[in-house]
Amino acid sequence: MSADFLPIKAIDYIEFYVGNAKQAAHYYKTAFGFQSEAYAGPETGVRDRASYVLVQDKIRLVFTTALRPVSEIAAHVHMHGDGVKVVAFTVPDATAAFEETVRRGAEPYLHPQRQRDDEGEVVTSGIHTYGDTVHLFVERDQYEGIFLPGYRRWESTYNPPSTGLRYVDHMVGNVDWFQMNTWCRFYADVMGFSQLVSFDDKDISTEYTALMSKVMSNGTGRVKFPINEPAEGKKKSQIEEYLDFYQGAGVQHIAVGTGNIIETVQQLQARGVEFLHVPTTYYETVLDRVGDIDEEIRDLQELGILVDRDDEGYLLQIFTKPVEDRPTLFFEIIQRKGARSFGKGNFKALFEAIEREQALRGNL
Repeated sequence: MSADFLPIKAIDYIEFYVGNAKQAAHYYKTAFGFQSEAYAGPETGVRDRASYVLVQDKIRLVFTTALRPVSEIAAHVHMHGDGVKVVAFTVPDATAAFEETVRRGAEPYLHPQRQRDDEGEVVTSGIHTYGDTVHLFVERDQYEGIFLPGYRRWESTYNPPSTGLRYVDHMVGNVDWFQMNTWCRFYADVMGFSQLVSFDDKDISTEYTALMSKVMSNGTGRVKFPINEPAEGKKKSQIEEYLDFYQGAGVQHIAVGTGNIIETVQQLQARGVEFLHVPTTYYETVLDRVGDIDEEIRDLQELGILVDRDDEGYLLQIFTKPVEDRPTLFFEIIQRKGARSFGKGNFKALFEAIEREQALRGNL
């Protein structure tokens, strides 16, 4: 077996470019239970932006806003609305990661740079991927600081308790017509990922809409990126709606894992997070399909949690409505009880629920 030319330790952080980072950070603390970690802005010597770093267990989110009207950040928000700009990976050697991926065809975004402060040194580099999304490589073995040089600890008197979110399970990218295979090849050729599973329009379709999807995963299986593209249907699919409102390809949803989905969803709903709901008829036959589960079906029905099973076990999942006014980014809450799949048995019910929301927006 050949050596992994791009050893990824973890997803280091996900950075959103947003119109108002202070308010976005407050929302994710209040609604999702993230905690204040770090801040960068004029007070720390950063003149063009303000960034707030939030954590919950192994999940780290960064919200960044422009302080001037003419900047890459402001242009990104103007074009896409609030959205994911950076998916960063922790790697042992950010220079080697950059050189290897560029040699294999990646377009450079950030040439390797060293940042130092009193807490040590971080090396970062980056490449472009689909749309305006980029991947950064972060080498932080020689750093003892709170996040990155230029950031200081963010002390806050307002820290709502965690909702039990633990890690990023997977992250889904939407790309344009006939671009799914192009970007799957990118992850295979440039980053050494392999295809875990694929779904065609027979798997993911309703009476009106359809889409195609392939799941790419790195060698350890810690990083999983499904890539979606539209497929022909009678009406506009959720992927087409996303592409219209995001103005191109981008991150559609972030799936975050929990150890107790019932408790997590109860807390999220109590804090105002809105979820998609499937018809109650879904629960009349779901146990015939998935068999015995530990949870009470009435608890799942009350919260709108879906269930699916594969050869390894079962999973429970639920999807938020878009977390912004543009119908673009949303979150998935998932609990895996052995299953390694993505809920194929729930696709029809889920996408019909999405279509109902599209119809309310006049976008179906």
